[in-house]
Amino acid sequence: MNRSVERTPMVEVPSNAIIPERDLGKMPVLDIRHLGIDFGGLTAVDDFNLTVGRTEIAGLIGPNGAGKTTVFNMLTNVYQPTRGSILVDGNATQGKSTDQVVKMGIARTFQNIRLFGSMSVMDNVKIGMHTHIRYNLFDSIFHTPRYHKGEKLSRARVLELLDVFGMADMANHVAGSLPYGAQRRLEIVRALATEPKIILLDEPAAGMNPSETAELMNNIRTMRDEFKISVMLIEHDMNLVMGICEGICVLNYGRIIAKGTPEEIMSNPEVIEAYLGKKGA
Repeated sequence: MNRSVERTPMVEVPSNAIIPERDLGKMPVLDIRHLGIDFGGLTAVDDFNLTVGRTEIAGLIGPNGAGKTTVFNMLTNVYQPTRGSILVDGNATQGKSTDQVVKMGIARTFQNIRLFGSMSVMDNVKIGMHTHIRYNLFDSIFHTPRYHKGEKLSRARVLELLDVFGMADMANHVAGSLPYGAQRRLEIVRALATEPKIILLDEPAAGMNPSETAELMNNIRTMRDEFKISVMLIEHDMNLVMGICEGICVLNYGRIIAKGTPEEIMSNPEVIEAYLGKKGA
């Protein structure tokens, strides 16, 4: 877990953000500007600004209750922001439904596994493909040639995605019968089936043992390299965060207190204080 990792250098862009050098000259996949949300009289997140490169693995960290999942809920329009803007490939998500945001290219997983446990692995992934299905209800009811062609293509795509994560042999298994780590991987595969530009992973290593976490790190890198997408993760496992993330954003009490590379974040006094408290306190 602590082995050294070669990273692409992070470079500054005109918006005062940093992205991987390999993403220079390409439109950022995600551009978040002055994002905030209030619940009644309480400000949960305020003035959140972040740019994510097209193939970046980004981390969003902070103490419990800092507002991290609230940010993810705004990015997917589960919550409508009170202020600010979210641009995906330069297109604003304001006013879009969660389904429309998925079509724009944002997919996510959740802290708690949300699989259809009684359905097969194959069918769970096919559900993720619903926005790209080429046949309609009439075709499904009457099993038209277009339905059979669509199903054949869907099955082939599902097996292709599962194979990337070494799960093709589990396609007909009941999802709820899989080991915990495999269920976590299946959630990621289902998110990939939506053909995203960025995947948001909410505590993907929660409940995993060290060997499962190491496998997860490899899976995230493989996903980024194989599909040329970006990944943004919320995570409390600092070995995973520092071992895989290129840019890290630290949130505390709903506000960003630091942004930078893993090395910069690890040595930032404000970050250390947020996690460990003031000396002598």
